[in-house]
Amino acid sequence: MLGKLLVRYLKPYAWLLAGVLVFQILSAIATFLLPDLNADIINNGVAKGDTEYIWSTGGLMLVISLGQIVASIIATFFAAKAAMGAGRDIRNDVFEKVSAFSEREVSKFGPGSLITRNTNDVQQVQMLAMMGATMLVTAPILAIGGIIFALQQDVGLGWIIAVAVTVLLVIAILIVSRMVPLFRSFQHKLDNVNRIMREQLTGVRVVRAFVREPIEEERFRTANTDIMVVGRRVGSLFVLLFPLFMLVLNVTIVGVVWFGSFAVDAGDVEIGTLFAFMQYVGLILTGVLMASFMTIMIPRAAVSADRIAEVLGSESTLERPSNPVTALPAPGTIEMTDVSFTYPGAEHPVLDGISFRAGRGETVAIVGSTGAGKTTLVSLIPRLFDTTGGSVAVGGVDVRQADLDVLWQSIGLVPQRPFLFSGTVASNLRFGREEATDEDLWHALEIAQGRDFVAEMEGGLDARIAQGGTNVSGGQRQRLAIARAIVHRPDILVFDDSFSALDLTTDANLRHALWRELPEVTKIVVAQRVSSITDADRIVVLDDGAMVGIGTHEQLLETSDTYREIVESQLGAEAAR
Repeated sequence: MLGKLLVRYLKPYAWLLAGVLVFQILSAIATFLLPDLNADIINNGVAKGDTEYIWSTGGLMLVISLGQIVASIIATFFAAKAAMGAGRDIRNDVFEKVSAFSEREVSKFGPGSLITRNTNDVQQVQMLAMMGATMLVTAPILAIGGIIFALQQDVGLGWIIAVAVTVLLVIAILIVSRMVPLFRSFQHKLDNVNRIMREQLTGVRVVRAFVREPIEEERFRTANTDIMVVGRRVGSLFVLLFPLFMLVLNVTIVGVVWFGSFAVDAGDVEIGTLFAFMQYVGLILTGVLMASFMTIMIPRAAVSADRIAEVLGSESTLERPSNPVTALPAPGTIEMTDVSFTYPGAEHPVLDGISFRAGRGETVAIVGSTGAGKTTLVSLIPRLFDTTGGSVAVGGVDVRQADLDVLWQSIGLVPQRPFLFSGTVASNLRFGREEATDEDLWHALEIAQGRDFVAEMEGGLDARIAQGGTNVSGGQRQRLAIARAIVHRPDILVFDDSFSALDLTTDANLRHALWRELPEVTKIVVAQRVSSITDADRIVVLDDGAMVGIGTHEQLLETSDTYREIVESQLGAEAAR
């Protein structure tokens, strides 16, 4: 999978990789020329006392060295440009893929793991591309070229090279074979650290409210220690490679000097040639070391590539239709026909046999006990999930046949837990419609009963909002989320228990403003407070996933025992009569 991923994302940068190859070859040629010239200086200059030859050959070596440096810099620049570009493209594709996921796929991977895959995992593949474009190209050139040039100097000492290379390869194989499972474990433990950290940051108020700091600190410490232990084991294996390499290199050089001295003493080999041979041996072993280093990087990058490919290869359950309907003939209408929904792995459906219709401009409320399936039901309208039975039609078109962008454009959703993005009040409100004017924003805030508190904030529309809206109260966060949905100018507004943090007066004023200012907009309201939905055109009553009643407030008081119980529990027996 690693190879496929690299080929796919490095293909657009083939010209840069070709440049890397050319300049790495030029750099290697320069590297191979230097030991030979050094041997000439010793044999023909130092040994004969020819100072002029030493200066001229030394000058040539200096020029070649500068050329080698320039070639290496250019090759590294090209490699970095290609690797960084590929990393950017992978991150873009992973982000776009995750953005298209339904809630089901996000829950499957987990937000923490998805973040790790798009940051740390991509970084591992990107680093391999960078190092591979330099080291992986240079290593075979140095190793093979070094052997050729070394044997040209002295064939008799070639057996030393064969022994040294074999020993290094055995060492590298033993170390790498132990690293692969550790790298896979490391990535999973990194996911766990990210997940725990994310939970603690998101739920910091709950942690403090229940005095769970010591327990949560211990939980994080345990996960952090786990990843430290694995990382230390990886590091222990990794640091073995360089000392062992130096040991092999030094022993090899000692062997060359020891056995080469006999050839020099016999007059078969010149002293300069012996020095050149040692330099070529160093280049050969450096090439083998580079290859060994890459074999260490490859397993970790391979694990990361598999994790990235798992995301890229996952298809969203919200498949876009091949021939989508791009126009809604009956905007503002919703029709559910015998809808059922079962979560993956669940034994029983969350929803079963739900049927109702909402006309343009109507208000349909959904009530029921906790766990009755209210949020799941309204999530089917913007197609956050697909039904497992029956159909949902919006604007006269089955949501599975509608173009998703057109569908989402027609719906304004205020979720149960409204989320605000870091930025300003204006940037959050314009999330629904970028071209909205300040006047549009103030009008939406007025409807949402948020104009007064925004006007009092420093900067007004330009007041800063922290990530998640943590610097505003729950009620203010809800009103900003409602205003954002209004700015969107949808045909349908879906309120998933969006008035729960509002006091009764603000709740009543907001509802009256919505009904007055947006009479043509269809409103689907999930509510816990009966007082919020008594004036709805229709009320759908859910109990354990089934629709046990539908009608107006007055009709349900007479026909639905479940609804009557809800009213009595909140408003008293008098109100239920």
